[in-house]
Amino acid sequence: MRARRLAPVTLVFCLLPVTPLAAQQPPPGFDAYVQRVMRVFTVPGLAVAIVKDGRVVLARGYGVRRMGRPERIDAHTRFGIASNTKLFTATALGMLVESGKLQWDKPVTDYLPAFAMSDPFVTHELTVRDLLVHRSGLGLGAGDLLWWPPSTYDRKEIVRRIRYLPLSTSFRSAYAYDNVLYLVAGEVIEAVSGQSWEDFVRTRILAPAGMTDSDVRHSAAGGPGNVAGTHAEVDDTVRPVLPFLSDNTNPAGGIMASATDMAKWMMVQLDSGRTATGRRLYRPETTRQLWREVTPVPIDDPPAALPHLRPTMAGYALGVDVQDYRGKFLLSHTGGLPGYLSKVAMIPELRLGVAVITNQESGAAFNSIVYDVLDEYIGVKPPDYPAIYEKRVREYREKLRTKAAQASAARDSVSGPSLPLEQYAGRYHDRWYGDVTIARDTTASRTSGLTIRFDQTPSLVGYLVHWQHDTFLARWRQRDLRADAYATFTLTPDGQTAELRMVPASDEVDFSFDFQDLMLVPVHADSVATR
Repeated sequence: MRARRLAPVTLVFCLLPVTPLAAQQPPPGFDAYVQRVMRVFTVPGLAVAIVKDGRVVLARGYGVRRMGRPERIDAHTRFGIASNTKLFTATALGMLVESGKLQWDKPVTDYLPAFAMSDPFVTHELTVRDLLVHRSGLGLGAGDLLWWPPSTYDRKEIVRRIRYLPLSTSFRSAYAYDNVLYLVAGEVIEAVSGQSWEDFVRTRILAPAGMTDSDVRHSAAGGPGNVAGTHAEVDDTVRPVLPFLSDNTNPAGGIMASATDMAKWMMVQLDSGRTATGRRLYRPETTRQLWREVTPVPIDDPPAALPHLRPTMAGYALGVDVQDYRGKFLLSHTGGLPGYLSKVAMIPELRLGVAVITNQESGAAFNSIVYDVLDEYIGVKPPDYPAIYEKRVREYREKLRTKAAQASAARDSVSGPSLPLEQYAGRYHDRWYGDVTIARDTTASRTSGLTIRFDQTPSLVGYLVHWQHDTFLARWRQRDLRADAYATFTLTPDGQTAELRMVPASDEVDFSFDFQDLMLVPVHADSVATR
């Protein structure tokens, strides 16, 4: 059944001003609950912001910035909020619409004449609104390898290369989350305002909103100052991981913020563009544009123990997910970077917002906290979210182990490659990414036989371990990438390499490793020296 849309009158009601009430208290026993969540999911530190009726109920830090060190998280500790940046980018565009410098439904090429998609029709028809709503025809995470892991391409070069990305569906026919078109949105902001995305967001949004703890650059994760470290589970152990420090994709995920600042941001959103001091950044009409569903989103089944998490409608608006939750209109978004996860959820009818920002990659942790807060304020007794999600995590890990065992059992371990290893070596080219180099590995300490290197991505270097036939397993030297991939060569009738295709080797691999979109063909295979 097609998900129903909320009636327009509901959204209008949500925008009516409400006189601020005295700040309420956080749910009873909240601090102890957060500490329990952190223990269950091995989260070194996190921060929580809750706003209600135009007031800050809570802006508080928990735990430590870095494992093994004493510095505590507080209300001013900065975390990468990742894709929760997208609503800032959408809001910036809305402010420019208000000032008459662009229109939501004008083609992108009106503002960036050189911009192109791989299909001329899509190039001509793609609007500013389309940049934000994941319906362009690109596949899930398409083009993310242009910037993730950190590449040598700058933002303008990434945008230029979008014209070579293949489309997976017809235009505006399906939802598929992407990041690269938010980089285009950043370029539109620069073209019409004369300011870089970073300068515009800093001076036109963060400063007037009083978000003095925040930064607009991924590179701020490297410090100095009151910055949370980055941690993730690698080989079943939570440990520090390298932060993402490249600024080439800031419009899609670059903001660093604290609990204090996330509270200020949620109050701006819930009060239709008005800050806590009464200054208006944008008008209610822009709020209506930002919150209106544009792209329907498929509805997945939640855990069996949490049936109330299944909405009757779900969609993507401008930089934010919209759905119903326990009969209320809910705005939410998640964000993920190496070592950082975040979730923001707002119920306009209740003038309620909650944000959880963490220094460990545990979605179970932020969901346990966010849904508990929502339930408490809605007036529903929350289920035991930590216990339910802990079981879910165990089941997921077991599923991954089972699938890995099945793949290993199905492997033809006695088969060998069709060619001598040196004949697979060479430079391979993909139209949108660029070059990947396969080299013969003759180092005495290694027996893998071949190495693989993504030429524009310094950390994507690893070994090709023979799997079966002409398929190898790419194992990256930087193990916290958790992105091993199968690499399969196809051959010409005369026994030469014709093509190299890659796919993630596990469901655990993040969708931003869009190996499956690469079509690598050999270029001067004999030009790469054996090392």
